[in-house]
Amino acid sequence: MIKRTLHFSNPAHLSTKKNQMVVNFPDERMEVTVPIEDVGIIVLEHRQITISHTLITHLLGNNVALVTCDSHHLPQGMMLNLNGHSQQQEHFRHQVAATEAMKARMWQQTVKAKILNQAALLKANSLDTENMERWASKVKPGDPDNLEARAAANYWKKLFTDQLQDFKRGRYEGEPNNLLNYGYAILRAVIARALIGSGLLPTLGYHHRNKYNAYCLADDVMEPYRPFVDQLVVEMVRTEEDYGSLTPDLKKKLLQVPVLDVHIRNQTSPLMLAAQQTTKSVYQYYEKTGKTIQFPRL
Repeated sequence: MIKRTLHFSNPAHLSTKKNQMVVNFPDERMEVTVPIEDVGIIVLEHRQITISHTLITHLLGNNVALVTCDSHHLPQGMMLNLNGHSQQQEHFRHQVAATEAMKARMWQQTVKAKILNQAALLKANSLDTENMERWASKVKPGDPDNLEARAAANYWKKLFTDQLQDFKRGRYEGEPNNLLNYGYAILRAVIARALIGSGLLPTLGYHHRNKYNAYCLADDVMEPYRPFVDQLVVEMVRTEEDYGSLTPDLKKKLLQVPVLDVHIRNQTSPLMLAAQQTTKSVYQYYEKTGKTIQFPRL
């Protein structure tokens, strides 16, 4: 079942009654109820939103990712369930026991899948991909040649060629980086939620190791998924007259990330469900019952 992504950008009070999330909008004098089991991600943006502790416990108990935004209306924090799997301790044990050689092979698969998806997006836009495909075939365990960075430089140089001049990818650079950043934040929540559901620690990555980053594993696993966000942003840049600021309409389009169609294991699946297949295969790799991480193909 595809879980819903809910975004609240107006003053509201969120509570619960009979396993339903009750949303009161004081400005509109309106009340809405939503079945908690239907929800996957909630984004709280407005500063005048209140939420009851009882609702929070019900949401987390149903593995909902609760995302809060800062004063600039950008995702800032995320709350996840600490007990997302019935055999969590066993799963943690396998994850912590992973050898450096194992983690290097996992990163090799991740980088290769990411570059191939980037190449597929370039090809879909009639752009040259010869170098990208060659680099993907040459990625070694741990990516010691840093082919991920080389491919990224090539990719970003070409991706927006038809729409923009001298685009530079960076968190604090000009638009459409604002669209990419927001889309990636939603994607990160989807992946983190799936990791919790697979009984894995999203903090402990197999490549990312920043001690200040609470979602290193999520940042590892989401890499091959990024081009799906990029594809959505490319289309928005083509069709939107103004995307300098994140309007409610633009956010609404970016909030479709969890339900984007992706191809995984020879099937078409919503991205949120594909993420669950990917994180399950990550655990199986840690457990040594699987040899391949299942990533989607663009």
